[in-house]
Amino acid sequence: MDKVCLVIGAGAGIGGTVGARFAAGGYHAVLGRRSDTEGLDRLVSDIRAAGGAATGRLLNAVEPGEIEALVDEVERDVGPIHALVYNIGAQIGDRSLPETSAKVFERCWRMATFGLFRAAQAVCPLMAARGSGTVLVTASTAAMRGNAGQHAHAAAMAGRRMLCQTLNAEFAPRGVHIAHIVIDGAVDAPDTLGKMLGPERFAALRSMKGADDGLLLPEHVAETYWHIAHQHRSVWTHELDLRAWTDQAWWNHATDTRI
Repeated sequence: MDKVCLVIGAGAGIGGTVGARFAAGGYHAVLGRRSDTEGLDRLVSDIRAAGGAATGRLLNAVEPGEIEALVDEVERDVGPIHALVYNIGAQIGDRSLPETSAKVFERCWRMATFGLFRAAQAVCPLMAARGSGTVLVTASTAAMRGNAGQHAHAAAMAGRRMLCQTLNAEFAPRGVHIAHIVIDGAVDAPDTLGKMLGPERFAALRSMKGADDGLLLPEHVAETYWHIAHQHRSVWTHELDLRAWTDQAWWNHATDTRI
């Protein structure tokens, strides 16, 4: 059976591109995303056209049992999950404290933290039993510091970071590599950042920064994920941050785009 890279949150930005990179390296990429069947089918078709193996699944990670059912299906029908990529975002836009409802706060937690907990609970024991595996978790600036208006997002992403630390403490000695990857900047991804900003603002941002590689390019982010998944265990990376060369002063980003 094929070894599998399972991507939870496979949009056309980081998630789908990471899946394509693993497929190019010989994995069967299983791509799960909440909606947009057409976009998912396009990602799968592109991978297959390039000679890789891929399967697409619609997946609402917030719904009880869906992550667990997908893991069971993949392990049974496709192959053992050697790499899990958890790439679900929890960005709802800036909201003041009075504007942040309990429902919104909880939903961010369910996407960012509880979903990862459920995915790890389903996959990590399987990896530990096999003595190997990698869990790659996409994080954001909010995991490291909370900005005004980011109460729900920052709390959820910081919880995700701490969960990665506990997973690492429990499973690294059993052969499972847990990596928390902070995406500290704007990603050139029209179906995520583009939707959040709107077409005009996204186009302006790309014009201002993208021409000089001032946005994080998904294909190069994917190379980092690939490298981490294949590190020798004597030098495992648990946490790192990625940002464009124009944003090295993390306290003074050139744009007011908080990811």
